[in-house]
Amino acid sequence: MTTDLVMLVATALLCIGIPFIYGAGRFLQPGGFDWAASNREAELNVPAWTQRAVRAHLNLVENLAPFAILVLVAHITGKSNDTTAAGAAIFFWARVAHLIVYVAGLKYVRTIAWFGGWAGGVMILMQLFK
Repeated sequence: MTTDLVMLVATALLCIGIPFIYGAGRFLQPGGFDWAASNREAELNVPAWTQRAVRAHLNLVENLAPFAILVLVAHITGKSNDTTAAGAAIFFWARVAHLIVYVAGLKYVRTIAWFGGWAGGVMILMQLFK
């Protein structure tokens, strides 16, 4: 399996794992388990980091499909190379950083991490038109 595909799978696993982070924040609250088992019609008072983890997850969900398309098109067309591998790795590690700094509440660092992921995607995209 190429580095590009490994990074795509790693990013998918990251996306699958994030709900465990905000799930822990919800379950640790009084009534959290009952809330999770309910229809969630009532609001649950959770710490701010829990809501930031939810938003980080939603942001990754929004970015995962375009990233997957770039990686898969590069792979299928035979344009995967060292640059696409580096772009995929940059995207993945930038998304890990984005999650960490988002949950921690470091707003400007979060933006830098987001742009890092975007740059990794651009690296892959540029190879498709070479």
